[in-house]
Amino acid sequence: MIGLLRTVLLLPIKGPLDGVVWVAGKIDETAQREWRDPGAIRLALRDLEDRLLAGAISEADYDSAEADLLARLQDTP
Repeated sequence: MIGLLRTVLLLPIKGPLDGVVWVAGKIDETAQREWRDPGAIRLALRDLEDRLLAGAISEADYDSAEADLLARLQDTP
C-alpha cells in the first residue's frame, strides 16, 4: 500500500523527469554518433586545411587541431 501511495504522490515529478532523462540520452547518442562519424571528421580536416591555406589559422593551431581530429578518426569503429 505504501508503494502505491508513493507512486501516486511522486507521479507528477517522476513522469516529466523520466522524459527529460530519455531526451538527454537520445541527444547524447546523436552527439556521440556525429562525433565519431568518419565523414564528418574528414570534412573537418578539409575545412581545417582550407583555413590554414587562407591564413585564418597558424601552423601550430593547424597541427594541434589536426592531431585531435586524427585521434578521433582512429578511435572510430
